[in-house]
Amino acid sequence: MEDSPQRSRPTERRPGIAVGRALGVPVHLNASMFLLAVLVTVMYGEFVRRQLDLSQLTAYLVGFGFVVCLLGSVLLHELGHALTARRYGIGVRGITLELLGGYTEMDRDAPNPRVDLLVSLAGPAVSLVLGLAAAVTTLLLPDRTLINQLAFQLAVSNLIVAVFNLLPGLPLDGGRALRATVWAISRDRHRGTEVAGWVGRVVAAGTAALVVLLTTAGLLQPIGLALMLLVAFTLWQGAGQSIRVARISRRFPMVDLARLARPVFPVPSGTPLAEAQRRGAAAGSQAATLGVADSSGRLVALVDRVAAEAVPVERRPWVAVDTVARGLGGVPRIALGLRGEQVLHAVQSNPGPQYLVTSGEDVVGVLHIADLAQVLEPNRKLAP
Repeated sequence: MEDSPQRSRPTERRPGIAVGRALGVPVHLNASMFLLAVLVTVMYGEFVRRQLDLSQLTAYLVGFGFVVCLLGSVLLHELGHALTARRYGIGVRGITLELLGGYTEMDRDAPNPRVDLLVSLAGPAVSLVLGLAAAVTTLLLPDRTLINQLAFQLAVSNLIVAVFNLLPGLPLDGGRALRATVWAISRDRHRGTEVAGWVGRVVAAGTAALVVLLTTAGLLQPIGLALMLLVAFTLWQGAGQSIRVARISRRFPMVDLARLARPVFPVPSGTPLAEAQRRGAAAGSQAATLGVADSSGRLVALVDRVAAEAVPVERRPWVAVDTVARGLGGVPRIALGLRGEQVLHAVQSNPGPQYLVTSGEDVVGVLHIADLAQVLEPNRKLAP
């Protein structure tokens, strides 16, 4: 049901199990999809067994066939997004199918509100066409037959997906359309994302309230209640993530590696940890990163602050600084010229506590992930 193509996210979503390609787009299955497959196979199988007087094995095979059709419908919905994005020069990294629908990951944001709107509406348009086609097929087929029931369920599921996705709140497609509209009016993409995120929270709360009312009225079974509450919870989380992304993205211009990079204070290899810390303090370099240099003065390692602090004070005069240091080969590098979104993407691609900031072959400083987080999310409490 949801679609989350943004690249600039504070956290990356795991793509799941690779199952192949569709029109050149990598397709993955999230592990949660297997839970849905079992639930739908059993529930739909029991439904058609009662309706058509089938054996249990045959009914479950029909239920599994419905799961395959449902997956195909979700895949076509996401391909609508993917192919439209490609049409406007936006690369597509892949499609992931999961418990409550799927999402298409794109390598960059839409360049303008019009493209964002078209990409957003492409998925629901595909679902609407599939739903109408299945509805017409249902009317043409003999009533109370197996193929008639399958066509009817496909019509209902696709039409529900199309209508639900058009609700105006992120992470739904309708929320992306609302974002594009606010972006076009305000000329501020971040404001559009934030507005659509808050509306998404209203949609999530409204969904939860509605399913509780339907259950109280006896119109929704307990398992339906649990599934729809899970939908509402997922929407709430997705809306909150969208609001967070908007706030972080707004602060991208404040990311300046030349200012954020801490200087490196090197000490010779073999220096006792206590002496290295004393020299750093005496030089007024408390904020600097301790480094280890070889006999030629070349920087070869960085001291791990956490590991150094874990050494008891009384043992530090007897522990060489090298034992709590990490070789430069294991420290990711970030070029000094990168800014904002480029820095965040580099960090997401190669997670770590610190990064060498380089200019050509020279190390000009060390970026600590906590310093970057403080710039992007100043009000968020971080673990030491």
